[in-house]
Amino acid sequence: MTESKVVVKNVDMVEEMQNEIINEALTAFEKFTVEKDIAGYLKRAADKKYGPTFHVIVGKSFGSFVTHESKNFIYFYVGQTAVLLFKCG
Repeated sequence: MTESKVVVKNVDMVEEMQNEIINEALTAFEKFTVEKDIAGYLKRAADKKYGPTFHVIVGKSFGSFVTHESKNFIYFYVGQTAVLLFKCG
């Protein structure tokens, strides 16, 4: 899965954090096949590295409208699967 194309659609995050989140996501996609498990892995990794409270949605078809803390939002695709990660609360 690491060969899957990553396309960032929207981001409000420093570049170093963005790269680390994407790398964690690629690891999650390698370890898990169920979207819920990918989201859980990524949420725990983000909370551990950057502090709570992150929210993560992973899937192929969803809509969203969220409020997030400044510099703590990223929306990207790994292949055909979307990943939305943001900090709120």
